[in-house]
Amino acid sequence: MGETRSRRTWVLPAAAGAGAAAFGAGLGELTAAVIAPESGPFVVIGAALIGLAPPWAKDTAIALFGTGDKPALLIGIGVVLLVAAGAAGVLELRRPPWGQVVLGLFAVAGAVAAATRANAPMLAVAPSLVAGVTAVVALRVLVGRLRRLEAPVDARASTDVEDGDGDGDGDGAGATVVTASDGATRRGFLAWAGGAAAIGVLAAVAGSALRAGGRALSAVREAIRLPAAATTASVPAGAELGIDGLTPVITPNAEFYRIDTALAVPLVDPSEWRLRIHGLVEREVELTWDELLALPLDESITTLACVSNEVGGSLIGNAVWLGHPIRELLARARPLAEADMVLSRSVDGFTASTPLEVLQDDRAAILAVGMNGEPLPIEHGFPVRMVVPGLYGYVSATKWVVELEVTRFDAVNAYWTDRGWSARGPIKLSSRIDVPRGGQPVDAGAAVLAGVAWHQHVGVAAVEVQLDGGEWRPATLATAISDDTWVQWRYEWPDASPGTHTARVRAIGADGEVQTADEQGVVPDGATGLHEVAFDVS
Repeated sequence: MGETRSRRTWVLPAAAGAGAAAFGAGLGELTAAVIAPESGPFVVIGAALIGLAPPWAKDTAIALFGTGDKPALLIGIGVVLLVAAGAAGVLELRRPPWGQVVLGLFAVAGAVAAATRANAPMLAVAPSLVAGVTAVVALRVLVGRLRRLEAPVDARASTDVEDGDGDGDGDGAGATVVTASDGATRRGFLAWAGGAAAIGVLAAVAGSALRAGGRALSAVREAIRLPAAATTASVPAGAELGIDGLTPVITPNAEFYRIDTALAVPLVDPSEWRLRIHGLVEREVELTWDELLALPLDESITTLACVSNEVGGSLIGNAVWLGHPIRELLARARPLAEADMVLSRSVDGFTASTPLEVLQDDRAAILAVGMNGEPLPIEHGFPVRMVVPGLYGYVSATKWVVELEVTRFDAVNAYWTDRGWSARGPIKLSSRIDVPRGGQPVDAGAAVLAGVAWHQHVGVAAVEVQLDGGEWRPATLATAISDDTWVQWRYEWPDASPGTHTARVRAIGADGEVQTADEQGVVPDGATGLHEVAFDVS
């Protein structure tokens, strides 16, 4: 009996708290689907956590989960919520109304996070408040039932075990009946708590089904026929080496890495999209979607890389982009002489700091509307994003872009600059081994090593391979598309001997720079070092 009672003191109230929280969270998500699709409790709290996270936390999350960092964050929020809700249930039973206060604080935190998001609608706070109120009500109901269940146990604790005939002689028959009834009541309570959680899950599923905005926008995107490019780009013969396992020169949209701060992908209707250019300019410029498509659109092939890409990492891709040169739009606005930076802003409030001169020189820095022959995928910035060769994405590749503020580096900081990253982010000379993969077996005799190298807006002049710490040997380069793209390379090892071997690679830039072997983490301006793989020859 003591063990059963001890278990009741925390298991049942914890179940009450978890069931109440799931009930409230589900109704909050359903409310968001109806009135404020981008203000669901999980999304706004997750977005706030991303905003508050220090650089090391972002770096760790990407290193552990890669492009799955956002689902991992949402799962983590759910786990923390359930644990905290379980504790709130225990607290509510022992020290009422503090359990209700705990759940109420979660609701307030969600409402504040929703209200302070960029471009938050008037009803943005409603989903979190609905979640909090319904969770508190559910907790009161469930804990109330639990108290009624616990009351007979307390009464029995002060007297002898009561038997069926009331004489108190403890002949055992009555005790057996009470225990069975008590167990059935506990099961009934758990059914109530589980039912509340199930309703919450069903409400969340219904909310997901009601979020038709994404499907509607997908239909709009699929109906778009982009204008023909005024200038076209093509992959030259010899750019693709055709080696199994080697990264293709052009990255398919579905395989292109995605790293951004948006837990819920912004849904921007092209008919409502506007770009505003303002700040230290002689005249402000505003551009609509139709006006942008009416301008000459150029095709260009550009490699983009995330600053969180570790040496040898996969957070890099190359695509054919279609868009209008940003320098032409800046020329309309006529930046003032003291300006040295453009702060680009996404519809969800993200900002990036790009040197003004980079957006005014001859590189293909564009407002992109197309990617690999189709409109931008929604998760990659539809309808309009920035593409700037030579800079890491955190200072240049703003998705869902709606604003360009011409300003100064000493006047304003961008999103990641405020979090300890460098204000300027030129992509560093780097290279990677794709073939063989680490641990991949290789046949003895003639073996082939291959990979990619990049030095955007400078170009790669050579790639060298080192085997087992020996001398550096020249690899063969494929035909480069341009200085703004990566280039494939291959090295033929004619006499690969059995055993375990290591290979390292380094690139040499067109400006004579040799890729450094000095190891540095991704913070504050990108990783350095040489990619190395170990493999077995048999």
